[in-house]
Amino acid sequence: MKNLITSFLLLIFSINSAQTHRFIYELQYKYDSTSSDHQKVNMILDISPKEVKFYGRDLLIADSLNKKFGNMDNKNVDMTGQIVKRKLNSSENENFINIKFNYYSFKTNDKIDWKISTETKKVQDYTLQKATAKFGGRNWIAWFNKDIPLNEGPFKFRGLPGLIFEIKDDKQEFIYSLVKSQKTEGIPVTNDFLESNFGNKAIPVSEKQIQKLMMEFYNDPLAFERTNFSKNSSDWRINIGGREIHSLEELNAETKNMQVIIKKYYNTLELDKAVHYPN
Repeated sequence: MKNLITSFLLLIFSINSAQTHRFIYELQYKYDSTSSDHQKVNMILDISPKEVKFYGRDLLIADSLNKKFGNMDNKNVDMTGQIVKRKLNSSENENFINIKFNYYSFKTNDKIDWKISTETKKVQDYTLQKATAKFGGRNWIAWFNKDIPLNEGPFKFRGLPGLIFEIKDDKQEFIYSLVKSQKTEGIPVTNDFLESNFGNKAIPVSEKQIQKLMMEFYNDPLAFERTNFSKNSSDWRINIGGREIHSLEELNAETKNMQVIIKKYYNTLELDKAVHYPN
């Protein structure tokens, strides 16, 4: 949380301005719930006068490079499943997700019932207060600062009387820590990497359809390759992960390998909405 003090003092005096307040969180999360290792990524929370957006910093970097060089050569696919936007002071989120070659959006209502504790702790010069909640089939512990008049936080976590500085689930599979704050002039334009994914415009669907699409992808993750398979071609081959596939039998074997990987690295934050892949 280095260099946050000055930023927050400025924030308090300009909270009602037309600027966007940007907060960068370090997210530590486990792809595999059985592993002891965490992946680390930086996530951005943008709070503008009318809207809140949460997305990966790598998406912003790729978009910035494209705008600098006037192309769309730099692309990034979010692996966290945590791209959301919502109206300010609302719990209704629009979610964005990549599934194979397509990009989808779907809406959810994510109101969180917080229990605020009297327990506090000091982190550098900040006094943080504890709150707990059940969300997404997990138990969460949050620490917020009521001196920062924003009732927002990372991902869908919001509704506390102050900005969330830290939050984690009790299994410590998802850990968010605020590391930086800054102000940006005006409203950041995210059309090329949030509302669409580098030329791939989000297709609006329902949450139920997302579950169906994810199951279809699991059932045949190489459906595109299978469709283009030609039994009559003696020199037919495709490259999957550096390995050349020459026959339908090899394609089927690779499909099973991918299904194992999909299941192993599927550790969704919202367990109560998890896709139930077959054993």
